[in-house]
Amino acid sequence: MSSGIWTERYRPIKFSEIVGQDNSVKRVEALTNSMNIPHMLFAGPAGTGKSTLALIVVKELYGENWKENYLELNASDERGINVVREKVKNFARTKSLGNIPFKIIFLDEADALTPEAQQALRRTMENYSTTCRFILSCNYSSKIIDPIQSRCAIFKFKLLEKKDIEKVIAKIAEKENLVVKPEAVEVLYEGCEGDCRKCINIMQSTASISPLITSELVATIISNTKPRDIKIVLDYALSGDFQKSKEKLLDIMLRESISGQDVIKAIQKEIWNLPVEPTIKVKLTEKTGEIEFRIIEGSDPFIQLQSLLASFVLAGLGRE
Repeated sequence: MSSGIWTERYRPIKFSEIVGQDNSVKRVEALTNSMNIPHMLFAGPAGTGKSTLALIVVKELYGENWKENYLELNASDERGINVVREKVKNFARTKSLGNIPFKIIFLDEADALTPEAQQALRRTMENYSTTCRFILSCNYSSKIIDPIQSRCAIFKFKLLEKKDIEKVIAKIAEKENLVVKPEAVEVLYEGCEGDCRKCINIMQSTASISPLITSELVATIISNTKPRDIKIVLDYALSGDFQKSKEKLLDIMLRESISGQDVIKAIQKEIWNLPVEPTIKVKLTEKTGEIEFRIIEGSDPFIQLQSLLASFVLAGLGRE
C-alpha cells in the first residue's frame, strides 16, 4: 500500500492496519490464524493492499524465517513458461524451514503471465500443493484461466474510499509532523483516485517542499488539470466560440504540461456538471470515450481534442 522512502516505515505489519478491505482481510486473517492456507488469488486495482497483505500472511506464518520460505516473482517482468518450469518448480519442490509444512510463492501481476505459462502453473500448483502454496496477485481476475481460478480462494480488492484515504493521510501526518489542510485532503483523494500507494507518493513529494501541505501545493505536484479551467474550455465550446475554447485548451495543456488523456479524464468528470440535457450528456460521454480510444491508439492528442470540442460546440447549438 505504500512505496518510496516511507515504504518500510509505514508498511502495515498487522492485518488491522490495512484499510478499506475489511471483508477480504478478515477472511485471510482467519485462514492464516489456522496455520494452513489454500492457494489464494488477490484481484483488484493497483495500490489497494494486495502485495502488502501477502507479505503480512508470510510474516505471520513464519516469523523470523519468512525470507527462507517465501519467493516473490513479478510476472510482468518474468512472464514466460521457463519461469514456471525453472524458478517456481525449483523453489516449490524443496521442503520448508520451521513448523509450517509448506512454502509460499507470491506471483505479482499474474495476469501478465502468458497462456502457456498459466497452463504450466496449473500443473505445478497441483503437483506441489503439499509443499507449497501460491498467492497470485492481479488487476483483472478474468485474465487468469479458469483452472487456476478454481484452485484458488479468490479475494476481491476495491479502490479505497475517501474515509480510508483520510486515515492514511492522518497517520502519515502525525508520524512525519506534517500539517495537512482539509482542502488538501480533497485534492489528494481526487489525485490518487483511491490508489493508496499513489496518495503516499504524492504526499512524500509534497512534504519534501513544505511541511504545510495545501491544496495548491498538491495540485502543483500532481499536475492535474483544474476543474475550473476545463469548465471554462467547455463553456466557450457550448456557447459556440470554438476559437476561444481551442486557445484556452492549448494554454492549459502547455502551461500545466497536461497530457491528452488527463484532459479527457477531466472533461469526462465535468460533463455531468454542464447545463445541458441528460441525453446530450450521454452522447458527449460516448464521444469522449471514442476520442480517448483514438489517442491511446496513437492519434495526435490536440487534433482529437479539437474534434471533441467541435462536438461540444454542436451540442451547444442543438445539433448534437
